[in-house]
Amino acid sequence: MNSLIPLLVAAPLAGAALLLLGGRHLDRFGHWLGTFAAALSFVFGLLLFVSMLGRPTDQRAVHQHLFSWIPVNGFQADVSFQLDQLSITFVLLITGVGSLIHLYSVGYMAHDERRRRFFGYLNLFLAAMLLLVLADNYLLLYVGWEGVGLASYLLIGFWQHKPSAATAAKKAFLVNRVGDLGLSIAIMLMFTEFGNFTFSGVFGTAQQASSGKLTAIALMLLLAACGKSAQVPLQSWLGDAMEGPTPVSALIHAATMVTAGVYLITRSSAIFNLAPDAQTVVVVVGAVTLLYGAIVGCAKDDIKKALAGSTMSQIGYMVLAAGLGPIGYVFAIMHLVTHGFFKAGLFLGAGSVMHGMNDEVNMRHYGGLRKYMPITFLTFGLGYLAIIGFPGLSGFFSKDKIIEAAFAKGGTEGWILGLCALTGAAVTAFYMTRVMLMTFFGEKRWQADPATGEQPHPHESPSTMTLPMIVLAFGSVFAGGLFAFNSSFLHWLEPVTGHAEGDSPLAPIVVTLLTSAVMLAGVLLSYLMYGRAAVPVTPPVGSLLTRAARRDLMQDEINHAVLVRPGSALTASLVYLDSKALDGFVNGLAATVGGISGRLRRVQTGFVRSYALSMLGGTVLLVATTLLMRSV
Repeated sequence: MNSLIPLLVAAPLAGAALLLLGGRHLDRFGHWLGTFAAALSFVFGLLLFVSMLGRPTDQRAVHQHLFSWIPVNGFQADVSFQLDQLSITFVLLITGVGSLIHLYSVGYMAHDERRRRFFGYLNLFLAAMLLLVLADNYLLLYVGWEGVGLASYLLIGFWQHKPSAATAAKKAFLVNRVGDLGLSIAIMLMFTEFGNFTFSGVFGTAQQASSGKLTAIALMLLLAACGKSAQVPLQSWLGDAMEGPTPVSALIHAATMVTAGVYLITRSSAIFNLAPDAQTVVVVVGAVTLLYGAIVGCAKDDIKKALAGSTMSQIGYMVLAAGLGPIGYVFAIMHLVTHGFFKAGLFLGAGSVMHGMNDEVNMRHYGGLRKYMPITFLTFGLGYLAIIGFPGLSGFFSKDKIIEAAFAKGGTEGWILGLCALTGAAVTAFYMTRVMLMTFFGEKRWQADPATGEQPHPHESPSTMTLPMIVLAFGSVFAGGLFAFNSSFLHWLEPVTGHAEGDSPLAPIVVTLLTSAVMLAGVLLSYLMYGRAAVPVTPPVGSLLTRAARRDLMQDEINHAVLVRPGSALTASLVYLDSKALDGFVNGLAATVGGISGRLRRVQTGFVRSYALSMLGGTVLLVATTLLMRSV
């Protein structure tokens, strides 16, 4: 069975190569080839999972060495895979949800002339993401990390004929480069401190390193996680990335790429556990981001951007849990998996609505769509109930555990984190109820396209789109309960991540009641604002906070003021210094030498009488000097 591990990556990689290099004769069936490659990788993952279940707990982790990549004296880089409980969890999520999104894309991209290339990019993304989670060393992980960045750039900017899509792709790529720099520095620090960058080598000797070096490594890893997972302060790219096709939003921004940062922190738990200062920074980043994303999601009228704010917030919950250490690692991954189901379902539901509404994204132009799109309404509604933490659904089990773990941190810090998590739960219920009400309830508000005059005719999507939504809806309903039953998910991951019980000041039942209460309060407030009265087609001016949230709490303006303008000023200063000081000195020296040479050149007249006179003058001067020296 271990020989199947490389095939997990090879299947989608081969699919990408065929689709991108095979030529136009693959256009007729290239989409099915890409879907088959993703599904084949999922089958391999299932077989490996079943094989892993048949082994004792302490023998489930396996390593597969392929070849030595860079064998240099003192520097050994191998292409080797590590399959354990954590990596197989990600493999099943990536390939399972990825296969469903491939199938959905068959219908969604049916009329796109470049559909074959789109599926090639999807396959490339899956291969890079699988390489990231299967690598047994940080250098190979970095290769997958960069591959994910490349594939996301290609997918976000797939419709590059739209200037907004091209700009969003460049923005995502540049912001992620900041995080990637953190990962590269962390790997360099690991090599200088530990002499290698394999997981076993680094984790096995981490206790011997200085606390300062471990803190530096952990902070650089956190910087990398912030870039990929759109956490403050590197969150500005996620909302703009919604310019890509909706399947891209579901695959990259719900179930896979944005979770890479959570994987990196959890995989590096041995480092973070020895760097408490870095862990504090992690929980602060998670707490700030979960509130930030929730506030932004409240003010967006674009259905995909509202879900993007939600993604940012939910990843914030996961980062918060991962920052809690052994108390929260398992619950971070548990929420990651359940979130993969319901958020992918929500994005696919949003795409289905857009499909039936002539690609309209403004929820103020929806209304009453439940009557026209019953399957989309039902599946989207189940995802909605899951994400707000409705009792019995997936989000209820995973998010409640994170809130419990936050309180279990203990002391003032535990109370602050727990209250932040509770506040986030209330705001989540508010903005998601707003999305439901504005999209599926009330009177119809759609209008004719001002450019073409065409009136939308809402209709249900084809089966290739609705079937993946139905499957994801089942995951939204049942996955959390399955994981929580007899603490099965905790026992599954504990050998890799470890687990510790915190000392919570509140009993679990009290936390559950509080979470349910704030969730209901958020639903009620949203209903009072958007369910009882007609939603205006033109958005009101709103409060100062609302106007700021519509502009993503001024994140672009802040980045411009803090980074772009100082960077431009520094660049201009360096250019001035280079041109005026350095180049000025060199050019001035050259001009001086040239001027002197020009004046000396005038002595060379070419006339014999001038040279004779010069010789006579020199002779007279020489004789006079000699006589003067003898007299002295």
